[in-house]
Amino acid sequence: MRPGVPHTLVITERQNHARELMREADLSQWDAIVIMSGDGLLFEVINGLLERSDWEEAIRTPLGILPGGSGNALAASVHHYSGASPVSSEELLISCGFLLCKGLVSHMDLVSIHLSSSPRLFSFLSLAWGFVADVDIESEKYRHVGAARFTVGTLVRLASLRVYKGRLAYLPATLVYNNQEHSRNNKTLHYNNQGSTPCPASILCPSRDSSCQTAVQNTFHNFCHSNNSLKVRRTESVPSRTATKAQSGPPDSLLLPLDQPVPRDWVVVQEEDFVLMLAMYQSHLAEDLLAAPDSTLDDGLIHLFYVKAGISRAALLRLFLAMEKGAHMATNCQHLVHMKVRALRLEPFSPKGIITVDGEVVEYGPVQAEVHRGLARLITG
Repeated sequence: MRPGVPHTLVITERQNHARELMREADLSQWDAIVIMSGDGLLFEVINGLLERSDWEEAIRTPLGILPGGSGNALAASVHHYSGASPVSSEELLISCGFLLCKGLVSHMDLVSIHLSSSPRLFSFLSLAWGFVADVDIESEKYRHVGAARFTVGTLVRLASLRVYKGRLAYLPATLVYNNQEHSRNNKTLHYNNQGSTPCPASILCPSRDSSCQTAVQNTFHNFCHSNNSLKVRRTESVPSRTATKAQSGPPDSLLLPLDQPVPRDWVVVQEEDFVLMLAMYQSHLAEDLLAAPDSTLDDGLIHLFYVKAGISRAALLRLFLAMEKGAHMATNCQHLVHMKVRALRLEPFSPKGIITVDGEVVEYGPVQAEVHRGLARLITG
């Protein structure tokens, strides 16, 4: 983007505010939506877009990400896909800003998530159960230390390592894809071809994260410091359309209802004692955690990791230290398993636990997921 690009700045005021806005917004007034936050705000935006009656058109709206939270996994992934050397904090913000200015759009996979009694969700980053989910949520109390909260949370949880019982099943990925699908990447945003007339963008920032607004003002003055800025008034929460209307979004062709057995061509994991289950569809789990180095934006794959019970605290710590460089598979840990899958189902047997989707806590219980290749659009440069 160039200085002077027309835009509207929306500062969200509460949880699910962005979701409500995207559900009802007139998207025709914007050519792109830029999120300046952590990963949670993008989760709201994507689900709001897919809850619309015109979801097929809405989800094609190009999305941009500028890191302003403590995790910033998607921003780190976008930087990683560019081939640049790893960076963090302000350097990551600057890198994502330059990539955003290039205005190139790629397709991005989304994963549909089914829970027992909640409406279907869509995820762009991860599904986690066990150790990773525990650290993510329990480390919220250390948010004041920034991204280091995950390191503190990891050490605390290692001191009292938990084992969870459950059943895990998955559909292995095939290696055959339509070559035509691979040609969809790296299309230029249409507003780049309109000469000197820049088109408007919407920029979303969470009001609870003052670092977001400071970073925007200091680094991207022309994005947000403008007379066009708009602070949205507080409104009552609007119930999700999916709770009262027919399900929107693409159909799931690989999943059966949760109360039925998985299809015969699925693999059921023999172990039932786990330390963690992590399904990834981006490269990074956090700024400094390269969890799935082989992942790409639209490979149509879920990278499924699980760690079996019996691993020592020292071995688990070594895994996460190696993950900072994406070298955890090279540790040859016998308790770590990695599979590339198209769909999965998890049925926890332990009565208590945490399940997260893109770092957000969801209903604890049976959950299943299916990848939808290239469903969303992301500005990647």
